[in-house]
This record gives sequence, C-alpha cells and structure tokens, in this order.
Amino acid sequence: MTTFDPRNLARPELLDLTPYQSARRIGGRGDIWINANESPFNNSDIDKLNRYPECQPPELIDAYAEYAGVKSNQVVASRGADEAIELLIRTFCVPGKDSIVTFGPTYGMYAISAATFNVAVEKLNLTTEYQLPAQWPSNINNAKLVFICNPNNPTGTVISKQDIETAIQSAPQAIVVVDEAYIEFCPEYSVADLIDTYPNLVVLRTLSKAFALAGARCGFMLANQAIIDLVMLVIAPYPVPLPVSELAVNALSKNGLTTMKNQVAELNQQGKRLVSALKEVGADVQMPNGNFVLANFNGAGKFKNVAEVGQLLTDNGIVARAYKDPRLADAIRFSFASEQQTNKIIDVLLTVKSA
Repeated sequence: MTTFDPRNLARPELLDLTPYQSARRIGGRGDIWINANESPFNNSDIDKLNRYPECQPPELIDAYAEYAGVKSNQVVASRGADEAIELLIRTFCVPGKDSIVTFGPTYGMYAISAATFNVAVEKLNLTTEYQLPAQWPSNINNAKLVFICNPNNPTGTVISKQDIETAIQSAPQAIVVVDEAYIEFCPEYSVADLIDTYPNLVVLRTLSKAFALAGARCGFMLANQAIIDLVMLVIAPYPVPLPVSELAVNALSKNGLTTMKNQVAELNQQGKRLVSALKEVGADVQMPNGNFVLANFNGAGKFKNVAEVGQLLTDNGIVARAYKDPRLADAIRFSFASEQQTNKIIDVLLTVKSA
C-alpha cells in the first residue's frame, strides 16, 4: 500500500515557499514593541486590541483541541469553516488543472470556493436516501479534495461513521474533507477520532451553530500535522481577531460547554415540535440531525405547492430557506428557533385554511 504524503498533492510552488513571517510569528521578548508598525494607543476597553493578535492563539488552539479530542498540532483556527475550505483549495489545487468532488445536494460553498480559484468540481449525486453513491471513487478523476458534509446541509441527513470511514479508505490518494459544522447535534457521528488513523482525513468544525457564535466567524480545521503544516504556508498572517479568540475560549470553557449542550437540547426539543407540525400539514420531512429540518411540499397535504407555503411564511414575517436545486424544488429548510418563535411558526402552519 502506498504511503499517503500530502506533499505529493500540494501545489508544487508551495513546497519551496517561505511563509510570510509576521511580527507575531517571529515573536521576541521585551518591554517596548516597535516591530509591527502598530499604534501605541489602545482606544478600546479590550486589552491589547491595538496589537496584532497571534496567528494561532495558543489558548484557543489548546481549548479546541481538548474539546475535539485531538492534539493541539492537529488544529488550525480560521475565519469560520468557510475560510478553511478555501485554505484547502489554495493549498492543494492547481488552478485550471485540479478538481474537487462534492456530493449534492449539499453546501454550496465547496463548489463556489473552487470556482473562484478556477478549480473544477466533480458534482456527484447523493442517493435518493441522501447517502454516498456506489462506486463513487471510480468517478472522481484524480480529484485532490473530496468534500462530505455530515450532517448534510441542507437535507439534515447523516452518513454512518462506518460509511465515512469506508469513504476515507476508498480514496487513499485524495484528501477526504468531512464537514462537521452541525456535529454537536449528533456527536456520535463525528470522525475526528479517526485523524490519527487516516493521514488523508480533514475534519471541519465551527462555532457558528451549536455555540451560537455565527457573527464571530470562528472555525477550525482538524488534520494530521503534515496537512496542517502545508495549510500554514498559505494562511493569512492574523486570521483570528483578538475579541473572537476571547469569545471562543470562553465558549469552550466548562461553563460555555454546559451552556452549549443545554441549548442544543432545547433546540432539539423545539425541532421535534416543528417536525410534528410539518408532518401534520402533510409535508414530507427529512428527519433532522442538525439544527434544521428540510420539508418537501409536493401538494399531497394541506398546501397546493411549495410556493404557497413560501408566501404564507413571508406574509407572517417568517424567513425560511428555499432552493433552486431541482432535487429541492419543492423543499423549504426551517432552522430551529426559540420556543416563542416555534410557537408562531407552528401556529401559522396549522391555522391556515386548507386549499
């Protein structure tokens, strides 16, 4: 069996690249810091906000590594998981030559990020049950990156951990990227514990969903150090703002994790109520594994079509998500909400007169 070495997949010009040595990467010791063209004046209540932050704040990296059950040298913090997607494409894909693989319907930014770097996309379809298609490795045409969203957005469906592991084994000379943005809602499906076993595995995470920090833009890439080292060649000098790092560390504290788990439980409870109401009006519902549910309105229930549902929601000040993807033409995605908001959504769905 050929040993996997991510350097063989990296863009060749990166192998001899000396990364930009920012003031914080170079470091130093002293009382007067005049090495980064920073202002000496701090006009904020946040300590040291006039100074550039660490590229990878050690306290943040250590906190997330402990939470995720990986080593600190297997973690990169980024501006949301979206930046991590771009970092992987920039590190491993040669524009105009290489490609990535996606399994649709899925999160659109994999393909969009690739397109902005002139990287081709092999778009494979999930099965009717939203599982990986059979013999898919024979159809990826030497793609560098294989993106699997699990739980999948927007369907809310999951692929078993065993099937994900089989997928990693089935593409031994590609990097399999498992996007676990919603994993806190079904932690038993995480494959982060397989990173030491598979050198071609990358796991993406975020604090935007269960941790309620979408506006902070803080995500993480988990991988073996060989991949991490290559990504660090192309990462921006200061990807994690100081206030974001402080918010994230607090969210990952013992109290922060307790809050997150309690809120996940509350959202799941509201999700069950919403699913029940959607079924009552005749929607075909994909059982959720994240903080959202996908409902199909094909005219078999209370509503004539999905457009009628969309208009009803709009008329009542409820903003949900519809899709142009042909497989989702009759679907609306409902994010889970607070109890009060869920009460209104359910009331709107159930009290309208049948067509």
